[in-house]
Amino acid sequence: MSTERTGGKLFLVPTPIGNLEDITLRAVRVLGEVDAVIAEDTRTSGVLLKHLGISKPFLAFHIHNEHQVTERIVLRMLAGERFALVTDAGTPGISDPGFLLVRAAVLAGVAVESLPGPTAFVPALVNSGLPSDRFTFEGFLPVKKGRRTRIAELATEPRTMIFYESPHRIARTLAELAEAFGAERRASIGRELTKLHEETLRGTLAELAAHFAANAPKGEFVLCVAGA
Repeated sequence: MSTERTGGKLFLVPTPIGNLEDITLRAVRVLGEVDAVIAEDTRTSGVLLKHLGISKPFLAFHIHNEHQVTERIVLRMLAGERFALVTDAGTPGISDPGFLLVRAAVLAGVAVESLPGPTAFVPALVNSGLPSDRFTFEGFLPVKKGRRTRIAELATEPRTMIFYESPHRIARTLAELAEAFGAERRASIGRELTKLHEETLRGTLAELAAHFAANAPKGEFVLCVAGA
């Protein structure tokens, strides 16, 4: 059991995945009140804060430095500073940096407050037409080591499965899932969610694989696949 023992605080602040209107009033208030913003990419977050009319110091926090800077940030919060953690888009910790810092803050007794807000997989799931009462979030499949094993393990998963995928691998992933799960397994793809060219494609894995074999994939993808 952990006990919070500091005046410092860590706020986890979701940011829009595309449409800037999706920022919440609470997120705007918190970003305006904290001592500094911890950002995955300070350039991307700088554009958002400028749009909101907020000026704050930035600390860079990404997969290449999170192990090195986590302790330093926690010590500053123990001294009373309040930080907002944001990623390039969506909710911190969901296929983005955040877990290490949250864990370290909790273990050190720093108060952590998570704001609700944008994340890509929820709108993709509820818009897919697939069962959403029970689902499993898989994020990105392994690129190399363990990929075939993980796909084989998921072939009998009864819940709706949610994957994130890049345009460079979406065609390959669909083809591999069709081979392992069966070509007729139902699926849905949300592409460029909340952005100008947002698109939802529904069909079998084989149909979606054929579509992207014939059409060059663009944008970021959320793939929802029916359970076994």
